[in-house]
Parts: sequence; structure tokens; C-alpha cells
Amino acid sequence: MPHDHSHHHHHHVDQDAGDARVAWAVAVNMALTVAQIIGGILSGSLALIADALHNFSDAISLVIAFFARKVARRPADARMSFGYGRAEAVAALVNYTTLVVLALYLIYEGVMRFLEPEPVDGWLVVWIAVLALVIDVATALLTYSLSKDSMNIRAAFLHNVADALGSVAVIVAGTAVIIWGWTWVDPLVTLMIAGYILWHVRAEVGEVFDLLMLAGPDGLAAEKVADAIEAVDGVEGVHHVHLWAMQEQQPTLEAHLVISEADWSRADAVKAAVKQVLRDEFGIGHSTLELECPPNVCVGEVRFGHAG
Repeated sequence: MPHDHSHHHHHHVDQDAGDARVAWAVAVNMALTVAQIIGGILSGSLALIADALHNFSDAISLVIAFFARKVARRPADARMSFGYGRAEAVAALVNYTTLVVLALYLIYEGVMRFLEPEPVDGWLVVWIAVLALVIDVATALLTYSLSKDSMNIRAAFLHNVADALGSVAVIVAGTAVIIWGWTWVDPLVTLMIAGYILWHVRAEVGEVFDLLMLAGPDGLAAEKVADAIEAVDGVEGVHHVHLWAMQEQQPTLEAHLVISEADWSRADAVKAAVKQVLRDEFGIGHSTLELECPPNVCVGEVRFGHAG
């Protein structure tokens, strides 16, 4: 018992430390956004304003991620019997959607700037972009370890990585203006930032959709799981298999087991053996199994999902 209490306390401390890191990341990103917007207006750099808007979306994404973390930790109740864990997936989807809208806006502004070029103060652009790069790297370091276990924090972390690359691109644009007077590099970099944002949203958003659409967890082949169940002694067949992730890193299974007539007297032992296989071989800790005897098997059963 004391061991459990200690573990719970340690977990609570970890969560608080994680929340503090996210809060710090929000604060520095908000401060940077203000500095970049002022610098972008004073220098006439669209790329710097593009980076500022992306940075602002970083800060907002971290705010969303912060509150989603809080909500996700709430215990299950009568209304939300599955718990609140999916709040993190919803937050990730919101963050990716805002990134797409932002990227489309930047594309529009970049094209307009190509058509109507404006002068750019290269030195101011470079210095503010260097400051932005330092803060982006610091923010990424604050959220990196948290991103490994949460798609919500990972979405916010990827905002930051994209923004750091955007800052590097802005430094390149400012340098091109200083050395060669190439103001066209500024809108070109803006379009590149937008393109990169869209590319990384496309690469990451599928995982969020899969979770929200109750898809089978990554790396778990439903057919293989069903075959392993049928290989358990006493199981004659399995149908109505539902395999999904309740939340990230929490695979869940529901199925109807057909127990052979000869083994019906030990049906509970067969069920326990199946649950053990699911836990040991596939990491499925939560499974609901309905037992059927051959004379009373479901009519029109299907292996996955349910008939009709």
C-alpha cells in the first residue's frame, strides 16, 4: 500500500512538472510573438510576420494542449464512462486545423507580396529571427519529453519545430536582403514556411483521425489478434471483434467467443486464458468478452464489427 501511494505521488509530481513546462513555453512564445509582429511591421518583412503568426499559433496550441492535459486527467463519471482521455486527441485536431488555416493565409499573403514587392530592413529581420530561433529551440526542449507520450503535446511540439525552421528561413531571407538586396526571397520564404506547415500536418493528422474514428491501434493487426484468440484451447471461434484505442496507447478489445461444447464447463477459465494472451502478446489490458455455446451462436455473425 505505501508503495502505491509513493508511485501515485511521483506521478502527480511528474504531471505538475509537465504542466509547469507547458506554462513556461506558452509565456515565452506569447512574448516572442509580440516582438516578431512589431519587428515585422517596422522592417516591412512578411516572412517575419508569417513567423510571428506561426509562433502565435504555437502559443495557442500550447494553451489548448495545457488545458487538454488537465481535462484528460479527470476520472470517468456517469456521463463520460470512458473517461476524458480523448480531450487530448480533440485538442490535437484543433491545433492541426489552425495550422492549415494559417498556412493557407500565408500562401495568399506570399503570392500578393510577389505581385507587389515592398522594401525590407534586412538587419532588423535577422536579429529578431535569431531571437525567435533561440526561443523556439528552448520551447521545443521544454515540450520534447512530454511529446513522446501524448499526440496532443506532440502536435504542439511540431508547431515549435516548424517554427524553428521558419526562423532559420527568415534569417536566410534577411541575409539575402542585406547582401544582395533580394527582397523577393522574403515572400519565397513565406511560401516555404506555409508549404512545410501543410506537409507536416499531413504527416501527423492521420493518427488523430484514427483515434477519433475508433480505428485499430497502430501496429496491432486485428486479424492476428483474432487468430491468437482462436488458438487458445477451448475457443471454437471468435466474431463481432471490435479493436480500437480508447485513448492514445490504450488498446481495447470487445468480442464474442464461441466456446466448444466440450469445454463449456470451464468457460470462465478459457475466457481468463484469452484475456491473458491479449495482455501478454498484444498489450490489450481492457477487454470485454461475451461467451457463446455452439447451439446459441449469434445469427449472421461477422468476424469484425457487427452484422447490419
